[in-house]
Amino acid sequence: MSLRALVLVAMAVVVAVPAGAASAEPSASELTTKINRSSAELEKVVEAYNKLNEETKATKAEAGKVQGRLAPLQQQLDAAQAEVGDIAVAAYQTGRLGTAGALLGDSSGLLDRMSALDALARERQTQIDAFQATREQLTADQQRLATARAQQDAQAKELQARKKKIQADLDKLYDLRKQAYGSSTSSGSAYSGKIPSVSGKAGVAVRYAYNAIGTPYVWAAEGPNGYDCSGLTLAAWRAAGKSLPHNAAMQWDQVAHISRSELAPGDLVFYSGLGHVALYVGGGQVIHAPTFGESVKLASVTMMTPYGYGRVR
Repeated sequence: MSLRALVLVAMAVVVAVPAGAASAEPSASELTTKINRSSAELEKVVEAYNKLNEETKATKAEAGKVQGRLAPLQQQLDAAQAEVGDIAVAAYQTGRLGTAGALLGDSSGLLDRMSALDALARERQTQIDAFQATREQLTADQQRLATARAQQDAQAKELQARKKKIQADLDKLYDLRKQAYGSSTSSGSAYSGKIPSVSGKAGVAVRYAYNAIGTPYVWAAEGPNGYDCSGLTLAAWRAAGKSLPHNAAMQWDQVAHISRSELAPGDLVFYSGLGHVALYVGGGQVIHAPTFGESVKLASVTMMTPYGYGRVR
């Protein structure tokens, strides 16, 4: 083939393939699918972060308890050690007196004196045993405290590393949202309708959730200016005087499991393999903190396939 023919073929190929075909922009639906998938994956990472944060709190609390026991134990140890010192002196003196009495006294009182010495020896041994037990307890608590503090330091480093990773992934997600919707976040508005009347503590939790509608999703937050999913259910029930951990799976472990037919306002509904949680408010609806870039909203209980249902005890 001549050079001229080759050039004509190449030009034909260029004309046949549009310039931007190889790098075509994804459609709005493709972007939405990608955003939803990325959001679901990132929410699992956030819930794992929340779980580690709860474990860190527990470690700190345990370290605090151990630290609180150390000073009294040290005082007991010092007192017991002083008693052991007194026992050593008394044992030496009593031993000498007892031997002299046994040698110089009359034979009729010998058994009584030996019995008294034996009772004294048993009492001293009890005090020495208590001293040993206190010392062992103090040593064990000191070791537990050292272990807890080492674990605490490791957890703090891991939390910081996860936080950086979440923020980096979140920046990418917000870029996708801006590309698809023109804005990285969607504004929400407060609920203006009538809040259902529910009695008791469940009613307090339900009212709290309704009043949180429109508040932005903020990962690892538990209000009042932002929430993630487990942070919202935690805050709603905290207002009602009940304590829940800041993690959906840990909340599932704490609540009483119920059936769909038993579902009542204030109960929790779990989704996504315990990766998401919402508060049931009656009428087949839940209130939840959906995902990044969105706000707390009212939704159908079947917005996703429920994993299970729980009642706060």
